Amino acid sequence: MTGWQTLFYKEILRFWKVAFQTVIAPIVTALLYMLIFGHVLEGRVTVYGSISYTAFLVPGLVMMSVLQNAFANSSSSLIQSKMMGNLVFLLLTPLSHRAWFVAYVGSSMVRGLVVGAGVLAVTAWFGRPSWVAPQWIVLFAVLGAGLLGALGLIGGLWAEKFDQMAAFQNFLIMPMTFLSGVFYSIHSLPEFWQRVSHLNPFFYMIDGFRYGFFGVSDASPWLSLSIVATAFAGVSAIALHLLRIGYKIRH
Repeated sequence: MTGWQTLFYKEILRFWKVAFQTVIAPIVTALLYMLIFGHVLEGRVTVYGSISYTAFLVPGLVMMSVLQNAFANSSSSLIQSKMMGNLVFLLLTPLSHRAWFVAYVGSSMVRGLVVGAGVLAVTAWFGRPSWVAPQWIVLFAVLGAGLLGALGLIGGLWAEKFDQMAAFQNFLIMPMTFLSGVFYSIHSLPEFWQRVSHLNPFFYMIDGFRYGFFGVSDASPWLSLSIVATAFAGVSAIALHLLRIGYKIRH
């Protein structure tokens, strides 16, 4: 294996060795959301005309799980390596910053997509979503996982201790995820909050992903794709630059 493949393999093994915590636990959490919200709001909330609320909820939970776990993988790996001091061994290798990026973000995408597939498998039994445009499903899942993997890389580079990483996740990632339309259509919100929702890039990831299942969405899938792709390119460029200059890892 080449250098980046070795690091990629190591990062896959890192989360797979504790799969009960990194894969099974998020799937169980999403299942609990489905049981609670689906039971309470089914029949009380109308979305997209004839689509049941439970079916509407399935893609949102899947994409939320993909995003959160992709972010958690790269960010937790870097912060743990920095805190434990074993990052120095990686610095001794002749790997380029591009190899680091591909390995960390690639492994984060794998974890996010594996968890997302697991969530889809267990929640689809409660509300079977249709598969109108599978290509959109795959495209937004891959772009979303890549974007959050790169963002997790930035968070892991910036944080110097676990409470800083927790603040990054609790005050940025979690609110933007939960306020992106996972549990509701933004058309149910007042006009002001609809406009605020359109400023959240996470909304476009989840809305575009949901379009692949139902063929309807709150925003144009092409608009969502352009925004998500632009965000991915921008965040990736920042992450690559920070890796190139050794931001907070070469001291």
